[in-house]
Amino acid sequence: MVISIITTLLAISAPALNGVRRQAHALLGMRNQKEITGGVNLYAMDNDDLYPPSVATVGYDDRWNWCDPTRMIGNEKRTPQLHRSMSVYLHNYIADAGTVFCPDAPKKFAHLQEAWDAGDEWDNPDTPETSDPLSGTYCFYWAYIGYLGEGPRLFRGPTSTAVARGQSSLLVTDYFGYGHWRAPSAFSSCEKLAGGDVEPETEKLSAWWKVEGDPNAAMPDVKLRAGYSDGHVETYTPSEAVPMRIGATPSGVPPFPAGDPSSGLFYIPRNAMH
Repeated sequence: MVISIITTLLAISAPALNGVRRQAHALLGMRNQKEITGGVNLYAMDNDDLYPPSVATVGYDDRWNWCDPTRMIGNEKRTPQLHRSMSVYLHNYIADAGTVFCPDAPKKFAHLQEAWDAGDEWDNPDTPETSDPLSGTYCFYWAYIGYLGEGPRLFRGPTSTAVARGQSSLLVTDYFGYGHWRAPSAFSSCEKLAGGDVEPETEKLSAWWKVEGDPNAAMPDVKLRAGYSDGHVETYTPSEAVPMRIGATPSGVPPFPAGDPSSGLFYIPRNAMH
């Protein structure tokens, strides 16, 4: 009898506890993005109102292209003066690497804090390679250019606190995309996707959630977050977003063709385009 009562109470309380957990993660995610926008703005205050350069690039000197905006540590320095690690610019303002990582991701990257502290010197101890890159679970959009399609129309992230004409004020979002080379026919996100599976981490890439689907049909029902240069963070859904592709040149035009390992869609809140 006692066991039956306990079992019944657990069955009743489990959904409520799950709801509380989801709400706590949502609040933590919003706090993270507020701290990211605050840290980037503090950096700008100390650097003539300029945001850090984007580290989401591959190549050297004038022979480079964009890569996906989840990049936290690049393959190499683009020039001797530019850092390949985001943390070299922001570590004085954001010391805890958990701040730049989505709390709803399947798991935290095994060496996240170590990589954040190492900066340009990061070398994953689990691999014999040197100068390992690292991609996270948020998309970082300051000083970033992406391809939006017809026109062509470009996404231009802010380069300073005084957002210039033609630039967005978007600084950071949860990762949500489609057709990444790790999951070519699936939606992927740092936010849990109903009915989805886990895309495990690698030595260079964080773990994501994924679910098979078609971007021309129904989109997953998931709440996402975005942080802006004025410090506010808002929620949006995939239906309130526009797809962005990675630019194959510094200008963002053309994008990488479908099927290329650097192809795939990254969804940006439509409000970020105003």
